[in-house]
Formats: sequence, C-alpha cells, structure tokens
Amino acid sequence: MSFDLLIIGGGINGCAIAREVALNGLSVLLVEKDDLASHTSSASTKLIHGGLRYLEYYEFKLVREALKERELLLKAAPHIIRPMQFVLPHENAVRPWWLVRLGLVLYDWIGGRISLPRSRGLSRHDTAFNAPLQRPGKGFVYSDCRVDDSRLTLLNAMDAADNGAEIATRTELVSARREDGLWSATLSDGRIVSARALVNAAGPWVAEALTRLGSNSRSHVRLIKGSHIVVPSLFAGDHAYMLQQADGRIVFAIPYQEGFTMIGTTDIAVKRPEDAQISEEEIAYLVGASNRYFTQQVTAADVATTWSGVRPLYDDGASESKAVTRDYVLELDTAGPPLLSVFGGKITTARHLAEEALEKLAPSIGVDPHPVTRARIFPGGAIAQFRHFLAEVNARWPFLGAARAERMAQSYGMLLHEMLAAVHSESDMGEAFGAGFTAIEARWMRTREWAKMPEDCLMRRSRIGLHMTAEERARFETWWAHAAR
Repeated sequence: MSFDLLIIGGGINGCAIAREVALNGLSVLLVEKDDLASHTSSASTKLIHGGLRYLEYYEFKLVREALKERELLLKAAPHIIRPMQFVLPHENAVRPWWLVRLGLVLYDWIGGRISLPRSRGLSRHDTAFNAPLQRPGKGFVYSDCRVDDSRLTLLNAMDAADNGAEIATRTELVSARREDGLWSATLSDGRIVSARALVNAAGPWVAEALTRLGSNSRSHVRLIKGSHIVVPSLFAGDHAYMLQQADGRIVFAIPYQEGFTMIGTTDIAVKRPEDAQISEEEIAYLVGASNRYFTQQVTAADVATTWSGVRPLYDDGASESKAVTRDYVLELDTAGPPLLSVFGGKITTARHLAEEALEKLAPSIGVDPHPVTRARIFPGGAIAQFRHFLAEVNARWPFLGAARAERMAQSYGMLLHEMLAAVHSESDMGEAFGAGFTAIEARWMRTREWAKMPEDCLMRRSRIGLHMTAEERARFETWWAHAAR
C-alpha cells in the first residue's frame, strides 16, 4: 500500500500535519504506537496562549505567531477553547512592576488585532480576584485561553480522517528504509507500506526515531519534564492565576474539571522520554508555589492526581531549562526520499507548524500546497455563541442535567447532535457507569475517536475518571472488555 506521506507520532504536531496534508488532497498514513495524545500532548498546562514569559527571552516571533494562532483557534473550536482571565499578583514578584506592565502592553499588541480583553491593573476592588490571595490588591489581569489538549489533538485527527487520512493507533513503526525512490516501512500490524515522504513527529522519541531511520542529523533535542498537580479548588470563579516564583519561574493555578485546581508546571531536564513521572521534589515545589500566594494552604496529601509530560525542545544551547526555546525547528533530510523531523513546538502553534511543514516538503515531492486550515472550523466547532448552543442542548435533552449537558457540549460541540440523534430519554443513554458517563458516550469514543482501552476514554477523551470511584472505574473496565469483543 502506498501513501504520499507517512507520519510517525499521534501527538498534536503529527495530527495537525495529517490534517493539513489530507486537506491538500494528498494521501497520508499516521501511525502512533500508543493512543492519540497519550504522552506530551495530553500533559500540557491546557492553554492556548502566546506565552507571556517568552518575551523575557526575546522570543518575539514565537509570541506573535502564537497570539495570531490563538485568535484562529478560538474561532475554530469554541467548544473546547474558551477565553480565560489570568490574575498576575505582584506581591512576591522578582520582576519590577514597570517591566511586567511593559511586557503586558507588548503582549496586548504584538499579535495584532485581538478579540480578548486587554490587560489592566489589578484593583483592590476586584473582590473575586483578590479573595483567595494572602496579600490582595497589587498586580495585573490579562487574557488568554484554556483548551482541552487531548480533544484538540483528537479533532485534528478526526478532520484528517474525514478527508481521507488513515489514523492507525496502537501501531508502531518497526523499521523503515529508503528503497527505489520511496520509503518502505514495516508496521507492527504486519503491513509493509511505501511513502513518498516520511515525517518524524515522534515527540520525545524524535531522536530515537532518527537513529532508527538511519539519519545523520546534527540537531539535538533537549528533554524537559513538566509536571502538574491537581488539588481541591483553591478559589471560586472561572479565572486563573499566574504566580511568580523566587527562582524566576512562573506557576499557573487554573480551575480544573469541577471542584479542582491544577497547579503547574515544573521544568526539569531528563534523559529519557520514559522519565515522565512526577517526583516528590516537584510536588513540594508546586505545593510551595501555591502556598506562597493563596490563603487556602495545601499539602502533598491534598493532591488528587498528577501528570507529567516530556517536552522535546530543540537544543539551542541555553544553560537553563526554563530558557530553552519553545519555538519549533523543522529539519529536512533530502538524501533520498525526504525525511522531515519536528523538534519542539507547542499546542498553540501546531496548526502553523503543519502549514510550514507541508511547504517545506512540497518541492521534494512535487506538490503545490495551499493554506487550507487558517479559517477552517474543527469538527463540532460550528457554534456562533456557546451559551446559546448550551441552552439548545439543555432544551432538547433536559434529562442530561445542567452539569452533564455543559460537559458534553464542551467536549463534542455540534457533534453532540449526531451522538444523541436517537436519544429521547435517560434510558436511551445506555448503561450508566458513574459521574454522568454512559454507554452511548463510550461507544462514540470507540467507534469515532479511536479509543481502544478504558483509560483512553476516562483519562484522555474525557477526564471523567477523576470523578468516578474505584468501583465505578472497575465496572466500566469490565463492560469495555465485553463490548470490545
């Protein structure tokens, strides 16, 4: 079987490239050895943002590009991407007030026209913002967006598949070699396929893949672990906090699911992609970062769950992990059929990366690409105003209840009409597993979203597992084993 493009890696970059390529009319096969977004792309801070702190390292191009992408993505997926205000307290700050204010003004304007509110000073009259802080009143408020990172990766894959791409999860590239002007690849499912070009979007395994492919790349990857903890809610409201730390880093505190706050991230250099486990030292660091600002104190015993991801950053020679560039580098090897390797990248800039990747490959494979995703809506994203859509969902399926209706509307958007087309009562939702999760949703994940294991459903396509008891999760696993036969 032959394809124009074979992509290794089902993270945000691989899936975004598959989407761009498929929409340009090329045939594409994406292989992922685990689940979509099963590693770095589901372990982010869940933000679509320009990266305010990157201005400190003169990453003006990256910030400008990311802010422009923020505007495009907000329109393309309003169900899973939503505006959020961030409070930046200036107590305990390591940067002078004037410097932070200047950075925020630049952040407001460097990306061009924006739809989100511009930054302003934090007033003592901002009661809701100040309430949880130990020393309220001095600081700033600015805007960015939050995202369901796993579902954004998934939507890229769905749009690619809807336009002819083949997405093969739990399928590993065993080997590949250049042969007769093509790449010949052996896959773990037993297939031998050929492709005109190969894209190495293996994330933390990008260097390992290069070795396996016999490349003589001189580029190096810097593996940086970022960890997060989740604790019971530290504050009320739908805003977040950006906390400056004594070591010069920043830590976010962001509402997470219902009743929790996410705190992260760390920046720890690691040697292997498999080192994506949080350490006791990281937990202590994040607990301390929170306790330095919030009245409600937490301990390691309050941590409900954690996650860690290893970011494959391009090694630019920076001495500190926090200073390593977050911009991406695309390396093209044309010593035979082309091999494009992706170093670095962010959730926010994946669409732009994909566009640039195809432009870089195009001369080698003789195609004339054109931009196709800049104004394209993601599956389920054709929503003018989310609150009107949510009201429609509540009116049509009142038995869902307010909380479940909002969760499902945010997860699936307009695709909810397809999922629940034949649903008229709670009994039509199928077996209930707990926390509002039912068989109809699980079947959708299996048939439409490549879910192959219980954790694919409970911890990536949703985070509903966080709200289920151990007994409920076990019951779902038993049901899944029987349903998958």
